[in-house]
Amino acid sequence: MLKVHQKLLSLYSALIAAERLTYERIHGRIGSPDELLQLVLNNPWFTWLCPMLDLLLRIEQLLDDDAFDITLENIEHLVAEVRTLTRPSIEGDGFERAYYEALQRAPDVLLAHFQVTRVLLAEAA
Repeated sequence: MLKVHQKLLSLYSALIAAERLTYERIHGRIGSPDELLQLVLNNPWFTWLCPMLDLLLRIEQLLDDDAFDITLENIEHLVAEVRTLTRPSIEGDGFERAYYEALQRAPDVLLAHFQVTRVLLAEAA
């Protein structure tokens, strides 16, 4: 589960970087990491990334919380959510469509997506 989390976090970072570039082309330069953080958390431009952030936070909670029982069922459920979330769709709406578009325009996102897919295949084996 730790590898899945690491690769998903890398994918999330690549998505933020790709969205930042597109945002800056339209709205101008983002001045600081704090400004970027505020945009990611509060600006509608970045809202589509919320499902991935939510999933990352739940995985972190599972990995970090000593009182929480890490069961095979919990891990399988979260891995299934990662599989579902990282399934882009040209016909989808919301996250699926925005994710598809990010994969088309950002090579770093495509590479990170491949790495997530690879670790998910290893989890299934």
